[in-house]
Amino acid sequence: MDTSLADVANQLASDNSRDRLLALVSLRNFSPEEAVPLILKLIDDDNLQIRSMAVFALGIKPTEACFPALQKILEAETDYGIRADAAGAMGYLKDPRAFEPLMRAFYEDTEWLVRFSAAVSLGNLGDPRAYDALIGALKMPEALLHQAAISALGEIGDLRAVDHILAFAQSDDWLTRQRLVEALGHLPCPKSMSALIYLIKDPHPQVSDAAQFSIDRLHQIKVIPD
Repeated sequence: MDTSLADVANQLASDNSRDRLLALVSLRNFSPEEAVPLILKLIDDDNLQIRSMAVFALGIKPTEACFPALQKILEAETDYGIRADAAGAMGYLKDPRAFEPLMRAFYEDTEWLVRFSAAVSLGNLGDPRAYDALIGALKMPEALLHQAAISALGEIGDLRAVDHILAFAQSDDWLTRQRLVEALGHLPCPKSMSALIYLIKDPHPQVSDAAQFSIDRLHQIKVIPD
């Protein structure tokens, strides 16, 4: 028998955290308009896993209530993991209003995980105003920030990024090289194609496979090497 929304609401009020967790998972079967009022009841739950899942759920069940709730969490939450969840969920919303709070989080938050999530979401927004911030992230020490920034720069599609991200073609981290070849597939110019032809020989199969995919993509839009 299908669970009714009233049943889920009752389960969310349970003192048992497992019950609340299962109820939260079941909300994926309901529309955003039905689910979000119940999800919002869990964003201050005592159980950190439930809070994290509830915040993430606001990104994939978009209603008008989601953005202001996520902005408040991003700016006021003391747990940096939950702030990172809020930054990531904002990217799923693809709401242009998210640009300013994400930029503040990227520049001002003291935790690199929050800055990482903000960089990923800035890429999801595809807002060209994020270009300078993402270029700056390439100079930060954390490899995961490099990966997020490279991917985001590819999503933004500003060809000025090509020279900057090509500095990572010799990275020791294969995931960074994979993000590079994926980004180059979204930056159509002869220099991208030349780099991909080189990187298709990468010793890691996921990098070489991604390079081939990007080469095929650039061929479809008729980008040819120098």
